[in-house]
Amino acid sequence: MSAESHDTGQVPRNPDVSFEERDVKAKTIYGYLFALGLAVVASLVICVYILRFTANFAASSDTPPPPSREALGKDFRTMPPEPRLQGVPGHQTDPQQDLRDKLKADTEANDKFGWIDRNSGIAQIPVKDAMKIIAEKGLPGASAPSAQKK
Repeated sequence: MSAESHDTGQVPRNPDVSFEERDVKAKTIYGYLFALGLAVVASLVICVYILRFTANFAASSDTPPPPSREALGKDFRTMPPEPRLQGVPGHQTDPQQDLRDKLKADTEANDKFGWIDRNSGIAQIPVKDAMKIIAEKGLPGASAPSAQKK
């Protein structure tokens, strides 16, 4: 097999087969890209104009605030009434500190010794001790339900 080309100088002629001389015309593609870029820039300009126009229109047609609100200034923000959710602006307490305080108060209440009613002999003991006593002695049994006869 030879590495030489068999160029006969004649172009193959097939009247029933058609093809393009070039695959893509770059000038046409660049023209479409340029038109697309212009369309994007034009739509951006139109959107900015519409946004500014509607913002100015809304500001001009807005009702003025009442005199009592004007006295507070423009930085005044309306806060919802108490109780507010933790973490919202204007809430002064720290939710993590609130949880720590609650856990501490609950632990102190569960570990407390004291008399509830000294005359009748009712005392408060820590929950751990009460659970141990119940585990050792058990709870008083419930009375059996009466059998109904038909």
